[in-house]
Amino acid sequence: MNKQQRQDIHNSDVPELCRSCEARHGGICGALSTDQLIRLNKHSSQRTIALGHEIVGDEQEVSHYAAILAGVVKLAKTMADGRQQIVGLQFAPDFLGRPFRSASHVAAEAASEVRLCMFPRTVIEAMVREQPELEHRLLQQTLKELDEAREWMLTLGRKTATEKVASFLYLIARNIDPEAEVDAGGTVTFDMPLTRADIADFLGLTIETVSRQLTRLRKAGVIAIENNRHVTVPSLKRLQRMAGS
Repeated sequence: MNKQQRQDIHNSDVPELCRSCEARHGGICGALSTDQLIRLNKHSSQRTIALGHEIVGDEQEVSHYAAILAGVVKLAKTMADGRQQIVGLQFAPDFLGRPFRSASHVAAEAASEVRLCMFPRTVIEAMVREQPELEHRLLQQTLKELDEAREWMLTLGRKTATEKVASFLYLIARNIDPEAEVDAGGTVTFDMPLTRADIADFLGLTIETVSRQLTRLRKAGVIAIENNRHVTVPSLKRLQRMAGS
């Protein structure tokens, strides 16, 4: 029996919903055995969250975690007086939630239409205890988010307005199409997942400054924008340079 035949037999046991799931191959479910996938599948359900709808509130009790299958999730913290700050974005196949904590530490909202695979918190935490590779995957995502947070501190603290807006667009492009070749020029298209007001909040700029910088990047040929939302990046390498990276 060759390798492909063994893989086919192995995949035939995997639940139907899991076979083509991006979270299975690139996210936490890739750490699970077939038996564990079958076990998790019995408790999981898929949900579609409309643009602008809250997924979980800040400090809300959590009963489920989720793998992001498609779309962009906006993470935000709210101050006592109601002011809000966007603190991060998550993309497929990220894990949404913080194991071994009963309440969320941020609010999560659908920045676009989002498709989630939901799992009970108790089931995931039991699997983390018994499967070191799953714990390793979660640690990898945590370290990735830490690296991104440090990079974002540099963006907010030292970069110019043009570099900030370019950095935001580069962040979206790299996560929407992680297979795009930066050095080869790589073209990426996407719908802007945040409003200009949200982009301004995320970058610490005014809405007017964000609009001016988007216009500047468009006139320079770094991006093309249709209908105020649909963005084309002809060259990821050029966008990366504009971001000061």
